[in-house]
Amino acid sequence: MGFGLKAKTAKRRKDRDAPAAVSGRARILIVDDDPVLCRLLRIRLGAANYAVESVDSARSAVDACARFRPHLVITDLHLRHMHGLDLLRELKGRWPELSVMILTAHGTIPEAVQATQCGAFGFLVKPIEKSELLGQVQRAIAGSNFTSTDADWRSQIVSRSQLMEDRLGQANRVAQSDAPVMLTGESGTGRELFARAIHAASARRAMPFVIVICRDLGADALESELFGSEPGGSESGAIRAAYGGTLLLAEIGDLPLRLQIKLVDTLRADTQFPGGSERLPKSAVRLICTTSRDLKGLMTAGQFHEDLYYRINVLPIEVPTLGRRREDIPLLVSRFLEQATEEGGRAKIYSPAAVQLLVTAEWPGNVRQLFDLVNRNVALSDDKVMTEEIVQQALGSDSTRLPSYDDARDEFTREYLVKSLESTSGNVTRSALLAKRNRTDFYKLLSRYRLEPEKFKKGAFPGGKKGDRARKIGAARP
Repeated sequence: MGFGLKAKTAKRRKDRDAPAAVSGRARILIVDDDPVLCRLLRIRLGAANYAVESVDSARSAVDACARFRPHLVITDLHLRHMHGLDLLRELKGRWPELSVMILTAHGTIPEAVQATQCGAFGFLVKPIEKSELLGQVQRAIAGSNFTSTDADWRSQIVSRSQLMEDRLGQANRVAQSDAPVMLTGESGTGRELFARAIHAASARRAMPFVIVICRDLGADALESELFGSEPGGSESGAIRAAYGGTLLLAEIGDLPLRLQIKLVDTLRADTQFPGGSERLPKSAVRLICTTSRDLKGLMTAGQFHEDLYYRINVLPIEVPTLGRRREDIPLLVSRFLEQATEEGGRAKIYSPAAVQLLVTAEWPGNVRQLFDLVNRNVALSDDKVMTEEIVQQALGSDSTRLPSYDDARDEFTREYLVKSLESTSGNVTRSALLAKRNRTDFYKLLSRYRLEPEKFKKGAFPGGKKGDRARKIGAARP
């Protein structure tokens, strides 16, 4: 349902078929502005049981790769706005394991050869013979490690940012181990989806995925939820329910101290379920924990068990905030708009100005907050195109917005000039020397930001604080 945003109907959940969408077909993306050729390739490759999409531009190709997760990209060498070689370099820079093939005419074969030297798997010459197409594609797919062909382990995570790709690479690597994983990060960043992705990429993918939320239950209820009933009871706990699979302990920093000790006892040596005599090997359950708290600080304060900390913090991964991956916001918005549109309903879009506001706004609630806002906009808007004003109303009048680069630079320059003049009591020559600028250029800067050196001289503001007055003067925009 999106990026970690499923409504929690129970404190413990067990999914035997996560992720829900599993495709056994390899995925191919075609990049060409010739609709006839794209249609022909889609028909031929679709008949060969490949999942195929096509786009007509390099920028759309990058977005489609982030969303569609292809095993192979087939791109024309000559695209609008970007040369095929430049697209090749961008794709290989973002996803080194992605296979890319180049479409070329006879007259550009030397360029295609150059493309293979830059990392392309090979090239196809127009007009394309069917047997040559299928043979080359089969070989390219066989050599691709971009994503698993039998399980789309990260299908629910939408991203094209390099930071997220780095974190997902870590997730894929730790999935090959049975060691405990610690997912840190703010609430709403998608830590649960990372845990699901790790489970889906692991050898345990067909086994249960069980979630226990440590924050919302009292100690007794949480003990029963995690460990099960006392001897003679009929209720089994989450640890037993996750046998052979993965157990996610969400917000483990809120686990009461006595239950932390009990969990340590359970994790030591072989796993013995409280109230039972059976013993299981350590690898019976894969443990993943999430926290938005500073566990090390809690440990120092005596609020988190030291042994438990070192047992669960074996493979740490930090899930970044939405503010650190703003290039993903348009992709997330597109996904959420699709989800918010009822079947058969009228699709809605955001205006360019509205999207820009979404990209630059602050998101203390991260992806969950963005998801809620998109759904609210869709529900309350009567028009197909949702405007900047609608987004601003939903964000609230007190919402902050990330300044543009130029605004931030101007603000820094004003503050610098004010502090410089304060420190020299309005002496322009000395201020220019401190800034390592010549006097003429420094005067031009003062003029641009409407700063008058005389007002910074000693005694210029009797009865008041010079610095406060100077900042008021410096606050005026040019």
